[in-house]
Amino acid sequence: MANEIRRVDLHCKTNNAAHNTDEITTSQLIVRRGQPFSITLEMAFAFQTSDILQLTVETGRFPSQSQGTKCTFTNRAPTCVAGSKAIWSCKVDDRSIFQRGIVIFSVTPPADAPVGRYSLSAELKGGTPVKESLVVLFNPWCWDDSVYLPDEKERREYVMNEQGLIYSGTAYNFDSMIWEFGQFEEEMVDICLKLLDVNPKHQRDPDGDVSARCNPIYVGRVISAMINSNDDMGVLVGCWGNNFQDGVPPTRWTGSVSILQRWYQNNCRAVKYGQCWVFAGVMCTVMRFFGIPCRVVTNFVSAHDTDNSLTIDQYFDEYGFKPKQSLDDIWNFHVWVEGWMKRPDLQKEGCYDGWQVLDPTPQEKSGGVFCCGPAPVFAIHQGHMDLKYDIPFVFSEVNADVVKWMLNADGSKTKIHSLSNTAGVGQNISTKAVGALTRNDITNTYKYQEGSPMERVVYDHALRLNSQGKGVVGADTCQLTEPKEVEMSLEKETSFKNAQDIKLNLKVSNRDKKNKTMFILVNAQAMNYTGTQARNILHAQHENTLLAGQVVNIPIHIPYSVYSKHTGNFDSMKVSALTKDDKGDIYGAQIDFALEDPPISIKVLGEACVNRPMMIEVEFQNPLNETLRCCCLTITGCGLFRSDHIETNCMELQPNETLNLHINTTPYKAGMRTLIADFDCSAFRDIKGSCTVYIKP
Repeated sequence: MANEIRRVDLHCKTNNAAHNTDEITTSQLIVRRGQPFSITLEMAFAFQTSDILQLTVETGRFPSQSQGTKCTFTNRAPTCVAGSKAIWSCKVDDRSIFQRGIVIFSVTPPADAPVGRYSLSAELKGGTPVKESLVVLFNPWCWDDSVYLPDEKERREYVMNEQGLIYSGTAYNFDSMIWEFGQFEEEMVDICLKLLDVNPKHQRDPDGDVSARCNPIYVGRVISAMINSNDDMGVLVGCWGNNFQDGVPPTRWTGSVSILQRWYQNNCRAVKYGQCWVFAGVMCTVMRFFGIPCRVVTNFVSAHDTDNSLTIDQYFDEYGFKPKQSLDDIWNFHVWVEGWMKRPDLQKEGCYDGWQVLDPTPQEKSGGVFCCGPAPVFAIHQGHMDLKYDIPFVFSEVNADVVKWMLNADGSKTKIHSLSNTAGVGQNISTKAVGALTRNDITNTYKYQEGSPMERVVYDHALRLNSQGKGVVGADTCQLTEPKEVEMSLEKETSFKNAQDIKLNLKVSNRDKKNKTMFILVNAQAMNYTGTQARNILHAQHENTLLAGQVVNIPIHIPYSVYSKHTGNFDSMKVSALTKDDKGDIYGAQIDFALEDPPISIKVLGEACVNRPMMIEVEFQNPLNETLRCCCLTITGCGLFRSDHIETNCMELQPNETLNLHINTTPYKAGMRTLIADFDCSAFRDIKGSCTVYIKP
């Protein structure tokens, strides 16, 4: 009787642990390329050394050896045709027991194998094949993989950490929010592979697309396009207005998992709604799942330069208000991701290897598609504008010059010297620190220090290289000597807390040797974080005669009763002051700030163990003398809740009343986990609180 294979053991638990994928699952084999894994074949009879045992791995609809999507090998040698790519290796392990028909193979996917789901078939020559499947991911632990990251602490942070921080607010006062990436939830396997399979490149050329998945440059660019839904069956719909009634407000999300689940469960229908930090958070999840080291980055005072001039022109009317958004504008902050990979397509010496900017927020098209990157951070730092991909756009986000103008009634415009500058854009570029819930400032990786000679040298070099550049005039204008006769500054007198009055001080100094009569306009506007005006809150006029050398302090008071009417419709506040002296020179000062929300507390009561009930306590005190209506509390946590827990038993909260809720859940994963609470109501929008908890095995 002919010998045959009775059973294949993929050793999912031990293999996945060795490949750092056991956090995803131990029920299916998930390995990383360039690293061996073991499989055991059990035969009906003793295995003879003369027997030929053949294994075949395939991926894609039409696998081929020339595309690197198919490889056949035996216990003797690979059986490759000329021109084969991505050749797998295999050897018989010494632990095999031939006389009992047990053959143990050590199989190694090549370090350039396409990532994705593979079928694996094993057969004795002339026998019936036995089929299994496995998933292959990028390997930042493997020297030969193009995503190799040498530092283990960084691998733990940028690949293995399921939680992170995303920074938001303004350059003046910024804050962080916890974000649950959840890349190791078991559903991510099917979701992330589906994301690749429905991308338009796969629909047009399935063979070429699957073969190209060996390259993290290609995969990162596909993911960047697929997180937004502008051109394809992507994950998220962007919305920068205030009407989210047919979806979820972007501020409500606390993590990526529920977004990706909704997309997948609804047959790849885009989820409503996202804004830049949501797009970036979801992309970071998918990148980390595939094994590409990834981190979320926030750029404060982020320029949106639509004409590649490297100069942003902004306008104020004669009353000091900022008119509606122009094509070019400055966002309080913008969030993207960085992925770690080699760039052999740019230079063999490797100077462009390392962190690459990828931006899934749909702003401008790249190659006819709404995506951005990968753009080497080093190329941005050096102003190398002529390299792939999208370096001019990212360079302007962190380094554009700003010219601000007053629009006169006759249609002319006058430059506001004190508000125009070359150093305002690209401040406090931030990402989560490795191994800590603290901020890492990475501004110096994007540009030389503002005001330094090298920063101007790089800017001028970038302007010359930029074939689309029209900004020479704007750049020169920014460098004109500013008048020094009048100085203005805005200083805070109280903290910027939501539900409390806001008090500032406008300091005006006459540096001239002559007296000056100043007509000063002070305005406060509710702003969206993208630089668009939401509402006018305050308008005041002051006429002051300043003696030579005199300093005048003008108090500014914005009552809560005034700005609270617009609390749900803006992200920050802009207070600006403009004045014109006897010579017609215009001076100004402005400050952008976000409001600090009242705190919400979340904690675990007692010990927490996997697969045992756990009690959570949430507390929130209404700080107002008014009833909070339409209250909604959402609790999330990877490994703690399989879906978002929404509490509806708190629809109203009376003045100064304290909400105290106890919620039960059963953790299904051990280790350090994060609980996140989101509280939304009529007066406050999506207040966040979080805590970490250790779940015992």
